[in-house]
Amino acid sequence: MTKLLILGLLDEGPLSGYDIQQRVNRADAQRWGGILPGSIYHALRKLEEEQCITLVQVERTGHRQRAVYRITPRGREQLRLLILDALRDAAPCYPTTLYSGLSLLDKVPREQARAALEEQKQCLEAEYRTLEAGQRSNEGTEVSPMAQLTIAHMFAVVRLQQQFVEQLLAACAS
Repeated sequence: MTKLLILGLLDEGPLSGYDIQQRVNRADAQRWGGILPGSIYHALRKLEEEQCITLVQVERTGHRQRAVYRITPRGREQLRLLILDALRDAAPCYPTTLYSGLSLLDKVPREQARAALEEQKQCLEAEYRTLEAGQRSNEGTEVSPMAQLTIAHMFAVVRLQQQFVEQLLAACAS
């Protein structure tokens, strides 16, 4: 996923690792794409070794150097393949940890199970508020139809998880 995002950003124009990291942070890609900030520099090194990107220049800013990269024709082909792979990937996201806990629910006191589910409920509410805040911060910004669909899906996934936890809490109460 990190390589896909980096190549996609570099396809728009040359960028430094820092610039990529800033764009990833602004897009909240850690939340929806699982991209960790430290993985960007590792992926840049790998992509350079694979000749998918090339170093264009090294800029000096104060005591720091910033390496600026651009995508190569090989990188554009790799980007195309990664996009198609991502579109083919039909991996539904199941809350496997929750399912595992539910399968062993009878091994903990009911009150403790309810308390743990209440904690999850609070976390899901916080996640939903974070999504709302991100959406508000992008108001006035042009958002592509695909991004709009993605954002709507993220809201739906969190809402569905919230409904499931509410059902579990109701079942634990009876």
